[in-house]
Amino acid sequence: MLASAGPSAALAGLAFGLSLIVAFGAQNTFVLRQGVLRAHVLDVVIVCVASDVVLIAAGVGGAGAALKADPQLLTPVRILGAAFLLAYAALAVRRVRRAPPGQPVTGGADRPSRGAVLGASLAFTWLNPAVYVDTVVVLGAVAGAHGDQRWWFAAGAGLASTLWFTGLGFGARLLTPLFGRPIAWRALDAFVAVTMVLTAWRVMAVS
Repeated sequence: MLASAGPSAALAGLAFGLSLIVAFGAQNTFVLRQGVLRAHVLDVVIVCVASDVVLIAAGVGGAGAALKADPQLLTPVRILGAAFLLAYAALAVRRVRRAPPGQPVTGGADRPSRGAVLGASLAFTWLNPAVYVDTVVVLGAVAGAHGDQRWWFAAGAGLASTLWFTGLGFGARLLTPLFGRPIAWRALDAFVAVTMVLTAWRVMAVS
């Protein structure tokens, strides 16, 4: 029984981690777009996975208690995160409006540098207050319920992030043939803009 407790906790962490992460919010939309562009995808995946692992470890280590006791600690993150999301939405709208008729919008001169992509990847994770609630507070509490096996649970949740971001980032290239059409890029960037605005609204609506 004891020998199987660890792997069982890891599987529970894997399932719970996927239930939190498999949703198209701002971060996943960003990863999808970079994957379709095939631009700095490995860098994006590494940043997203590493950030999740750090946050999971913090939650399992007990950091969630501080956030639960004083939710106002996230107020600066909410404000900066909403501002960042709205700015990114504005860039997506500009890409749609500036697209030359009949020409696919593949980035061109507007394609961001590696540094800019890394910065955006960090911002999409660390300026998202929901990630602290979901990963640090909620996941940390669920992991704590597994007692001595909580780090197995954390390992499973970390694996979930690794599988998801790797699959999303590198799997998105399968959609590349579709994006030989200008309308597809306009639709994707319109989707990006709407997602960022809605996420910013939800961030600021959280009390």
